[in-house]
Amino acid sequence: MELDLVEISPNADPPVCKIIDYQKFLYQQKKKQKEIKAKTVKVVIKEIRFGPNTDDHDFNFKLNHAKKFLTDGAKIKAFVFFKGRTILFKEKGEILLLRFAQELEEYGKVEQLPKLEGKRMTMFITPKGVKKKN
Repeated sequence: MELDLVEISPNADPPVCKIIDYQKFLYQQKKKQKEIKAKTVKVVIKEIRFGPNTDDHDFNFKLNHAKKFLTDGAKIKAFVFFKGRTILFKEKGEILLLRFAQELEEYGKVEQLPKLEGKRMTMFITPKGVKKKN
């Protein structure tokens, strides 16, 4: 009949075996795995870059982009990049990121507060309500 004897659970007492077509069984397992993978939610991270001396107009422009990203369900990685001697304005960068987080309070929540890593001060924001895509 071209069927195989397959051990299903070897740890049971007595061990459980089935007579099945092994290739078909493998195909169905692969198909299930693919279906599960397709259903998982993919997390998108959008980056928004600021300088320590970012002006109000640029700030508002980037703020509007961030609002759109959060309503679409993407995470935001906002960071202030310090070039050369601008590293002296660390507190300016932190104030800028905290103001950014405060403006986005109704759209998302802060996952990680501003943290300085080398020449970058980074902050993560996750969306509050995710809109379902059909």
